[in-house]
Amino acid sequence: MHVVPIPDSNITDMTDSTVSVEGVSLAIELLTSHVKVVQTKATNGDHDESASTYGAEKAASSLVQPLTGCPFTGTIPNDLAGGEYVRNGGNPVANEFLGRDAHWFDGDGMLTGVSFHAIDEKGNIQPQFVNQYILTDVFLSTVTSPAIKTPILPSIATLVNPLSSLAVITLRILRTLILVLLSHLPGSQQAIKKISVANTAILYHDGRALATCESGPPIRVALPGLETVGWFNGERCEGESAPADGPGFGGKGPLSFFREWTTAHPRVDPQTKELLLFHSTFAPPYIQYSIVNPSFSQSTPARFFNAPVPGVQSAKMMHDFGVTKSHSVIMDLPLSLDPLNLAKNKAVVAYDPTSPSRFGVFPRYRPENIQWFETRACCIFHTANSWDTLIADPASGETQVESINMLACRLTSASLVFSAGALAAPVPTASISDDEKEEEQCRLYYYNFHLAHGGTPKIRHEWALSAIPFEFPSLRDSVSMSAARYVYGCSVSDSSFGAALGRAVKMDSLVKVDVTALIARGKRAPPTSVSGCVDARNVSEVIASGNINDPIRVFRMPEGWYAQESRFVPRQAGTDEDDGWLLSYVFDERQLQEDGECRPDATSELWIIDAKSMAGVVAKIQLPQRVPYGLHGNWFSKEDIQSQRHIERLRSLPTMAGKGHHTSPMLQAWMGVRRAIESVLA
Repeated sequence: MHVVPIPDSNITDMTDSTVSVEGVSLAIELLTSHVKVVQTKATNGDHDESASTYGAEKAASSLVQPLTGCPFTGTIPNDLAGGEYVRNGGNPVANEFLGRDAHWFDGDGMLTGVSFHAIDEKGNIQPQFVNQYILTDVFLSTVTSPAIKTPILPSIATLVNPLSSLAVITLRILRTLILVLLSHLPGSQQAIKKISVANTAILYHDGRALATCESGPPIRVALPGLETVGWFNGERCEGESAPADGPGFGGKGPLSFFREWTTAHPRVDPQTKELLLFHSTFAPPYIQYSIVNPSFSQSTPARFFNAPVPGVQSAKMMHDFGVTKSHSVIMDLPLSLDPLNLAKNKAVVAYDPTSPSRFGVFPRYRPENIQWFETRACCIFHTANSWDTLIADPASGETQVESINMLACRLTSASLVFSAGALAAPVPTASISDDEKEEEQCRLYYYNFHLAHGGTPKIRHEWALSAIPFEFPSLRDSVSMSAARYVYGCSVSDSSFGAALGRAVKMDSLVKVDVTALIARGKRAPPTSVSGCVDARNVSEVIASGNINDPIRVFRMPEGWYAQESRFVPRQAGTDEDDGWLLSYVFDERQLQEDGECRPDATSELWIIDAKSMAGVVAKIQLPQRVPYGLHGNWFSKEDIQSQRHIERLRSLPTMAGKGHHTSPMLQAWMGVRRAIESVLA
């Protein structure tokens, strides 16, 4: 155990403040917007030269930062003391060939956090920055294979590129399969048993912080240091002492590998603490559904894993879903993700604007009772909130669910999938009728699904609340799955959301929407179904209004600054739903060089913004490095961190003896063959 002193700060008294760091402290240098990696040396004075970590031999493994004190300006709210803000995102560790295909959804999972350390009883807080790769099987295999120069997994950009030939895609997939197979053969330090890079989101459930990605189960990390614990299968977690009672997600059998893949956006019921999620696979039943009850729950059934959701006829790119206190909503949209498309001479990822969007609504524990609702083609990657509308049954007087409400970020096409890889979206080959053509947009939409109850299910309301671009929604966690009043999100002031994406996200505005007010206005004067909008103003017009009671409030970033997804943190003594703060990583792009690359000394900040007024920055925390534009984050309270389950062991970088330790002639011959294969696939 090494004790590393927190650097001095001219903001706060740091007397006697230290951070315990397990293992070797390594410096970080995030160099360009493509994350070029610089070799750094281990700082552990007890380092044994006879046994080196592959991370010390391979520059990328040094891309970590232990808890390190940060200077700040302003006043950090006392309610943040003991908590931590953590954001996930892709950051490819094998990145030497920068001419390769790259996509915003690619890269090994990297967690970036700011912990709010209470340093005395007076409420003084010292923020501490921490940055860690998630030690997935793919990451560990990559850093222990020196020949690998590009990511093991094929880029999403390759799969979605209309110009990618069948041969190119097949070769990329074949390369991945061979490298996975090699990882199980002699000479490997890490077998790839799960291909998830865990680079999308992070959440808290039942004493565990879980990082997520669509291509595998969640993986647990420890707070506040963000060390990797191990894979979580719904029953137990690697690195914990409790034995498994069953096989967990995926069950048993040849398809269990695919059926344990979970959505990157599981939902936690704020009252019951149930964890709800779905599994999207390439074979029927294409969608399965699971619920993990908390350990203290006496609910029946105790486990509810991989229940088939009927009605989905093909493999889909399904990223999120809706959950109320009684029902779940699955989105069967015309965006396919199917390797079998290659046999049909179609792209692996394909969007069909002539096919309908379908929403499947079913009771929480009864997916077999699903009701389907159809509407015009669209794409939805994120839902903001879902809740029930209750009525009294006229006959019995008992309360029943009349309809399901959902707020979602609706796109009129799949262009975001392509623009996130710096690709032009393909021109649709099928004609769309004039009355169904829509302008390119991503807006916050309101849906009301009226349940059948013996009649015909129908979508009663479907329209945008505002004309401004809106994505990355969040709200106060305690009011999710109920009729929350406020939803927060990100926007752009001078373009569509899709145009703000290249291989990064350029969001210059944070937005607060009073959804209760706009839904009520829309019901009084319903807009045109599907294409209509309650509030037609753009971002500039909303800002210019200056109305403190405006149902839409915008926090505009200073010129040249860009924000990332924000998270709401409530004021503990607050009485209003919006009484709290927004936390967001921000970056000043004036630090970019003329060629668009990032200076080696570039840094980001974490801003704490008044969520009620959306008018002021409470505090600005200066981070020791740049935080690349990424995906989803979360707030972990002091109670969350203190309530974590016991950890028996952490994942770590493998070590090996000095070179030349392969003494068997047969093994030496195999290692020569292995190196040759890796050099070809590098």
